[in-house]
Amino acid sequence: MYFDVLLPSVLFVIIVFSMFLQRRLEKRMAFLIEESSISLREVFLIVVFMGVAVTAIAFIPGMAIQIIFLAAYSYVLFFFVYVAYKKWYLAIIPPIIFVYSYLHYWNLIVFNVFAVIFCIIITIYASGLFSWRMVWIFAILLTVMDVIQVFFTGFMGQSAVKMMRLKLPVLLLLPTYPYGLNIGLGIGDVFLASLLSIQMASRYGVKAGILTAATNSLAMFIFEVALLNTMFARFFPATLVVMAGSAFGLWAACMMRRE
Repeated sequence: MYFDVLLPSVLFVIIVFSMFLQRRLEKRMAFLIEESSISLREVFLIVVFMGVAVTAIAFIPGMAIQIIFLAAYSYVLFFFVYVAYKKWYLAIIPPIIFVYSYLHYWNLIVFNVFAVIFCIIITIYASGLFSWRMVWIFAILLTVMDVIQVFFTGFMGQSAVKMMRLKLPVLLLLPTYPYGLNIGLGIGDVFLASLLSIQMASRYGVKAGILTAATNSLAMFIFEVALLNTMFARFFPATLVVMAGSAFGLWAACMMRRE
């Protein structure tokens, strides 16, 4: 039987690190949301926009995608560091390092490092925008969109292949251990797992958040065992795995509280 422990372990570490970093920077990020949370209409529009973006990527020329992504990523890096340290001369360093690395020193390790950084930043930005109810509605709608774009339109797979060919860090691309293949997990899936775990920590405590990170990691391990031993799909909506892991974490946390 083939199995992989690297991706589930990396997923767990990213989620837990995002959770503790978000708690540390929560007050500094508070002014961005001004005590407001995303409404149901806004959640729906965000998911629609993400679905349209996935479709558009399948048709937009590669050079345009590179320019848009490099510009957007550089801005996100600059703004995040500036909010954290309030010094512009420090904030310009990460974007310069990113662009230089992408153009001159790009390998699998650097690729994954920037994918993780981007995922953590987006998670911290978004974590304060969702109420408990809205984050689960967002997760369900995002999963539905993911299923449609993977199984029915096929645009998710086309976009993923295109982004990988452009070497843009929009997914984790890791070797399976001990099996020896390469497997990818979109940073959107990691973002969703981290976002739900942070909400669990906010509502039920840090232990519940860590528990949810663990159940997400377990769900990913079980999914990979099935995938590696049957090869039932080239592309699969991993949001389904995240939803299963997060729902199990919520159930486990509730059971622990009752006891």
